[in-house]
Order: sequence, then C-alpha cells, then structure tokens
Amino acid sequence: MKKDVPVTIGALPNILSRSISMSKKVIRTNPKKIGASPGSLIHVGERKVDSAQISLIEYNTEKFSEKAVASIDECIAAKDDQSVKWINIDGIHQVDILEKCGSCFDLHPLVLEDVLNTGHRPKFEEHDDYLFLVLKMLLLPEDQSEIHTEQISLVVKNGLVISFQEQAGDVFDGVRNRIRTNRGRVRKRGADYLAYTLLDSIIDNYFVILEKVGEEIEELEDELLANPGPATLHKIHNLKREMILLRKSVWPLREVISGLQRCESPLLAEGTEIFFKDIYDHTIQVIDTVETFRDILSGMLDLYLSSISNRMNEVMKVLTIMATIFIPLTFIAGIYGMNFDHMPELHWQWGYAAFWIIILLVAGAMVAFFKKKKWL
Repeated sequence: MKKDVPVTIGALPNILSRSISMSKKVIRTNPKKIGASPGSLIHVGERKVDSAQISLIEYNTEKFSEKAVASIDECIAAKDDQSVKWINIDGIHQVDILEKCGSCFDLHPLVLEDVLNTGHRPKFEEHDDYLFLVLKMLLLPEDQSEIHTEQISLVVKNGLVISFQEQAGDVFDGVRNRIRTNRGRVRKRGADYLAYTLLDSIIDNYFVILEKVGEEIEELEDELLANPGPATLHKIHNLKREMILLRKSVWPLREVISGLQRCESPLLAEGTEIFFKDIYDHTIQVIDTVETFRDILSGMLDLYLSSISNRMNEVMKVLTIMATIFIPLTFIAGIYGMNFDHMPELHWQWGYAAFWIIILLVAGAMVAFFKKKKWL
C-alpha cells in the first residue's frame, strides 16, 4: 500500500535534476558577457570542437569546386567571382576567425555577437547588403535517445552564403550532394536559393525527429495501458522536456520564414518567395505536430496519475478487507488474552522458537504476496 507513493516521490529528485539540466540546455548564460559593451565578441555556450574548420564550395552551372581552407583569407580571392560561394565554419569559439570574417565581408559587430551567442532565439534581420538568420538545428543520433540542439547562423550576400556551426556534422549532406552532382535547381540559381535549401534541410529534419518522437509516444502509450511504473513517469517527463526544446526551436522559426516572405531585398531573386512559402507551410505543420504531442503527453501524465491512484485504491480495498476481518478477532483476543490453563504449547520446550518461526513465515508470505501483486 505504501510503496507506490514513495516510488513516485523518490523519482522526483531525478526528474528535478534532469529538468535543471534541461534548463541549462535551453538557457545559456555567460558571466563574462554581463556588463560588456554591445558588439563585444564573447563566445556564449559550450565549446564543442578543439579548433574551427573552414570549407569553401564554389559552383555555377558549368563548374564546381570544394575544398577545406586554413583561413578566411583563402576565401577572399573568390569574393568577386561569378560563381556562388558557400563558406561553412564549424566551431565558432575562435573569436579571431569571426573577427576576420566580419572585417572581410563587412559584417556588423552585433551580427557577430549574435553568432557567438549559441543560446540566441531564432531570428531574421535585413541589413543593407546582406541578410542574417539564426536557426536551431536538431539532431537525434541513432545510438542516443536525447535530442541535441545546435545553433546555425547564416549570412546571405550577393553570390555568397556563410554558415556558422558549433561543430562538424549537420543535415546539409543532401544539399552538398545535389551541388556535386548538379541535380535539381541549386546549381542554376543564386545564393538566395542556396539559403533556401539549407533552411529546407533543417526543417525537413524536424519531421524526422518528430517521427521518432511519435514512435516513442506510441510505445509509451502501450506501456502506460499495460503496466505503468516509475520508469514510465521518467519517460513521460523526458518526452515533455524534448517537446519544450522543440517548441523553443520551432515557434520563432515561423517569424523567420514570414520575414523572408515579406523581405523586398534585391538579394532575393524573383520567384524565390514561392519556395519560402513552401517551407513556411512545413513550419506550421511542425508547430501543429509539436503542440499535438504536448497535449498527448499531458494527457498521458494525467492517465498515469489516475492509474497509480486506481492501483492504490485496489490495494487499500484488499488491506481494508483484511483489517476488517481481524478487527473482531483482535478485539476478542484483547479481552480474553491467552490466559487458559489447558494450552498444548504452554509448557512445550520449543514453543518460543516455533512462535518466531511462524511469525517470520507469515511475514515472508505477506511480502511475497505483496510483490506478486506489485504493491512493493
């Protein structure tokens, strides 16, 4: 009877510690940032790689080249070429690289500050000669159950896209393969279409994440109906935290895509807005799915608590029946006691030992019965 409640309460420290870990994951702060002047380049977040890696992809309808470069200086020579350039930087903790990138491509210090702040909210900004976007890329490795989030910052200029990532590994392999093999429209269009394909890859990966989360929710529903326990409660809370992370990443994205649709910058070629409308529809679909999953998980939590309450009621019913049976027997024994002259065990040499053996057997049988009923 008393085991269900302590198990649930005993699970709270783990749940609270994971919630604190999740809050650290969602809200990133840096004491060094406090009091600094606007535009100060200070990395906020976890350092995920030892050193930054820079890659450069150049292409047009006729040619293509891809290489790793040692510094931003190697990218400057191709700045005035007629090809579309994609500069990708993996590892943003090296401030000197971002400073060099900002001076070479005329990026505002506040833009570089936002790139370094890995806890920044997704947003879109339109500047004089470039567009700036902050997004959240979500990854769910095959051998892990926790969703990993990474900030992606994009700078879109005339014939140039610069992407800033926290570490190597992303969801852009499909875009790279289309550029290498000259499939689709990407080699026939400009930097604005390249930016669209990167956005589309990030949003498409949200559907992959949601599909896996949906499978976990279905399995959890079966477990909840069959045999809920403390582990079920942990899984529900884990999924609710993942939904918080997804919601924080996806909700602002609607404003980002909407801003791109309304943008009248000459950097966005005519005909590109229809593609942004498509990913806007996908974003709304992702948001609807996230909200649906949140409602389902809230209902599952209520169902779990109801199930535990019903189980406790069943236990209480059985124990109440047992107590009711023994109340009059205890009353009678309390009045008359064991004061009888003719008791077979009264002068028995092993009576006391037999008494304790019987007590231990009864207690063991009751514990076994409770465990069989899963009350313990």
